[in-house]
Amino acid sequence: MSRDQLLIVGAFFVTYFVWGSTYLANYWAIQTLPVFGMGGARFLTAGVLLYALSIFVGAKHKPTFSQFKNAGLIGVLFLTLGTGTVVWAQQWVPTSTTALIISFEPLLVMLVMWVFFRSRPPAKAFLGAAVSIAGMFLLINQPTTISGEGMVPGLIGIVFGMCCWAFGMTLSPRLDMGKNKFRATAMQMLVGGSVLLAFSFLVNDWEGFTLAQVSTRSALAWGFLVIFGAILAFSAFNFLLSKVSPDKASTNTYVNPVVAVALGALLNGESVTTQTMVAGAVMLAGVYFIQSAGKEEEGEEVENVLGFMPEESSIVE
Repeated sequence: MSRDQLLIVGAFFVTYFVWGSTYLANYWAIQTLPVFGMGGARFLTAGVLLYALSIFVGAKHKPTFSQFKNAGLIGVLFLTLGTGTVVWAQQWVPTSTTALIISFEPLLVMLVMWVFFRSRPPAKAFLGAAVSIAGMFLLINQPTTISGEGMVPGLIGIVFGMCCWAFGMTLSPRLDMGKNKFRATAMQMLVGGSVLLAFSFLVNDWEGFTLAQVSTRSALAWGFLVIFGAILAFSAFNFLLSKVSPDKASTNTYVNPVVAVALGALLNGESVTTQTMVAGAVMLAGVYFIQSAGKEEEGEEVENVLGFMPEESSIVE
């Protein structure tokens, strides 16, 4: 096996299992860290490190104000609003349920493309939408999902975060953020993380916080999210996009929820019912129909949007 082939296998492993594990890592991190503050500090730290890396890797040109502004807008949609609300919701919604709901994302992207950009989906995509909706109904319509304190606002928060990601995913290909992908992502993290951190102070997220209260598990989870969840996994995904087709690179869409459900059950004691497993299988089948329909379109735009699922889609991510 050649060096490139080994790197491709390694990159797939990272995007499959690291991104799938970020749901549980986020949950562990917010147990003793402020919810919004944790995310803001995470993305800001990752942004600084990734920007430093971009100085040595990729195009050397300095970003223009317009490119930085465009990256900042996407950063707010993806990280501040998208990931921020999803992690906030994880205070009440189990990590396995969150991951399965997030797999619904391609349907929202399809709807945004249709409503706002007049890109009518093919018939196969409508079939996928119907199947996904049926799976979502099975997932939500069970006592373990709809009961419990904070579950309803948590579910609303996840849907809101998904909508923000859907808008960000459709806008991102249309905005100039420079040729250096590492730097573009770093700028997104710098702006998105800064806004989320500022918001955490605005809502008194840090009130009563002391370093002494931070558990070892939360601290390690935060470090894992910075190094592995943000920097390593995104770099691996960018590498895959340069070596394989977008639809192959985005197969993490199907694997991440499975990893998240397994880790939630094994390491966090989350109950996974038969109905949940059936709902997950149905939803992922719908996602497959939606994404494969994008590849049948004559233009590349639909394929790029439906086939490209950045980190925390992982929206946590």
